[in-house]
Amino acid sequence: MDTENQENLDWPNLKKYRQENHDLSSTVNSGKRIVFMGDSITEGWSGLYPDFFENKDHINRGISGQTTPQMLIRFKPDVIDLSPSTVVILAGTNDIAENTGPSNVKMITDNIFSMADLASAHKIDIILCSVLPVYEYTWKKILDVPSYIYGVNTMLKDYCTDKSLRYIDYFSAMANEKKGLGEDLSEDGVHPNEKGYKIMSRVAESILYSK
Repeated sequence: MDTENQENLDWPNLKKYRQENHDLSSTVNSGKRIVFMGDSITEGWSGLYPDFFENKDHINRGISGQTTPQMLIRFKPDVIDLSPSTVVILAGTNDIAENTGPSNVKMITDNIFSMADLASAHKIDIILCSVLPVYEYTWKKILDVPSYIYGVNTMLKDYCTDKSLRYIDYFSAMANEKKGLGEDLSEDGVHPNEKGYKIMSRVAESILYSK
């Protein structure tokens, strides 16, 4: 079997955090553990602005390139099995960029809402996040990305209002006049730089610790 086919056997990349999850299971859970579930935007947060994850209760479970169906598959081992008090879900931009094939607003939000349903069933507090602003993707030509993101974010915000869930609005805090990420916040218009992550950290903390 070739390497590509072997990798496809672990399409959701369950192996990435397997050892870290095992190690975490032997540590004391303060009861305030917060898991950040996401893609490269979440994964890169620890590297570019590690201050946020110096809080040992902040657990990063982002995987670069992932779409919502991949996250849904790994939600049990990477979130539920860690017994967090809260999960913060930031997802959808790679679906819009068609990383694992064509998608639409309903497909994206259905997967995110399914993750929320799983968390709710295990009495985990849920925080959903807006998709970050993107004007265009460097690796995939998608028609009118800002309108697509607006559709997803509107559905997410309405869901949070309906379910009385907390919502982190990164989009409003980071969008420029083109409804994308400005050069001061990103090198490629998709992934935040250190300044971008500082803004994300401030916005996230204002919601996380507002109770």
